[in-house]
Amino acid sequence: MYYNLLAKIKNAQMAKKESFQTSFSEFDSMVARILVEAGYLKSAEKKNVGKKSVLEVRLRYKNGCGAVSNFKIISKPSRRMYAGYRDIRLVRQGYGIGILSTPLGVMTIKEARKKKVGGEYLFEIW
Repeated sequence: MYYNLLAKIKNAQMAKKESFQTSFSEFDSMVARILVEAGYLKSAEKKNVGKKSVLEVRLRYKNGCGAVSNFKIISKPSRRMYAGYRDIRLVRQGYGIGILSTPLGVMTIKEARKKKVGGEYLFEIW
């Protein structure tokens, strides 16, 4: 799930790794694609290792520090949080992004407000 992917990203950046591999899922792939577009990751690609598919994530660093400084998981398996597009606010006064799972797919809060669609508020990252 996406919360495992976020923890792996943060741990790999703290260890100054260039890239890491994790098990592939379509949902994680969509989340990683959004993080690449937002500039938090260099790339995220699906690769086949034998019969198994993995997601190879390349990390981005800014001035020797990781691009991801922290994240906050909003919707948890035990407590789902939903938000309408009118209820969405900026993350860290605009310095971070929030990710929603909507009927139109996984998208940032900025895209969700533009398309006037709400959904499950997954996490915030800055």
